[in-house]
Amino acid sequence: MPRTKVIPIPVMGRHNINAYLLLGRRPVIVDAGTPGSGRKIHEQVAAHGVDPTDISLIVITHGHIDHFGSAAELHRLTGAPVAGHIADLGPFRTGRVREPYLPTGPMGRLMARNKNLHIQAEPLEPDVLVRGETDLKDFGIAARIMPTPGHTAGSISVLTDQGDLVAGDLVANSFMGLLPGRPANPPFHDDPLANLASLHKMLALNPGRLHVGHGSPLEPDRVRSWAAREHRRLSRRQAAGRLAVRTDDVGV
Repeated sequence: MPRTKVIPIPVMGRHNINAYLLLGRRPVIVDAGTPGSGRKIHEQVAAHGVDPTDISLIVITHGHIDHFGSAAELHRLTGAPVAGHIADLGPFRTGRVREPYLPTGPMGRLMARNKNLHIQAEPLEPDVLVRGETDLKDFGIAARIMPTPGHTAGSISVLTDQGDLVAGDLVANSFMGLLPGRPANPPFHDDPLANLASLHKMLALNPGRLHVGHGSPLEPDRVRSWAAREHRRLSRRQAAGRLAVRTDDVGV
């Protein structure tokens, strides 16, 4: 199996919202951006010399509008099946994110008032329902889907055999990618401590780099240092009873 190459596909700004093209024996797309982004992603894939109809799989990291918003459109454009975790099947099927959003800080509180976060995306029915760790060799890349719950119940990441972690919103760059290389929370988490536990689990696998949904790639050592500080902060908030966690039923 050839080495898997990870190529960012900017959906908004230079790094504000990213999808990814993974190149191996066959190409795979990770995430599908906001509604109306399918054609843009399709064109960028072609600009990298890849025939979009060769795409073997579209992996959606979680059920937020900026990650699955154009999945149905991209499925039609490429013909590729879509993979998503069963715990986020509700948002995928309805096209609506579970609300209210739970902000992680001032940026999230500001963004929660943005009407574009509350629109309905085109619903989709994933062709590949992820329930656990899933090898992607049958789709032509040396990589595995790894469940990383916390940001949402059904959040997943993709870990290549070479150690690149395509991490969705497991972690982000500060201010939606405006401060490159500086680890931070994305604007929202359903369960911050569960997300941090997933992040620690992925860091224990010693990835070489973390490719995130918002911002440029992050170095693992910087993420480890940030995660240690974040654990202390969240523990204090939990002890004070000030840590918001989504507890609604996510069953389908």
